[in-house]
Amino acid sequence: MTHAFYSDAAAKVCQELSRSEQLAVESVRRALEEDPKQGRRLPDADPRSESRVVELLPEQTGGCGISVVYRYSQDLDAALILWLIAGP
Repeated sequence: MTHAFYSDAAAKVCQELSRSEQLAVESVRRALEEDPKQGRRLPDADPRSESRVVELLPEQTGGCGISVVYRYSQDLDAALILWLIAGP
């Protein structure tokens, strides 16, 4: 099982979200532990890791749309949620 963690910046943003938005983001974090290659791949300068984004629609969050940006390292078998980008 892969481990998925929040960066300090993502954890801070998560605290500012509504409860339903937090639950939606946490469901993505748990899903990353089962399958770390979700969402759309982003350009990445490091050949040993992958940057990806999972986009949550307002219908899924009960609030605003949220993009969960993370980096997955196969060597470490870990995903780090770098940013939570919340929009209208």
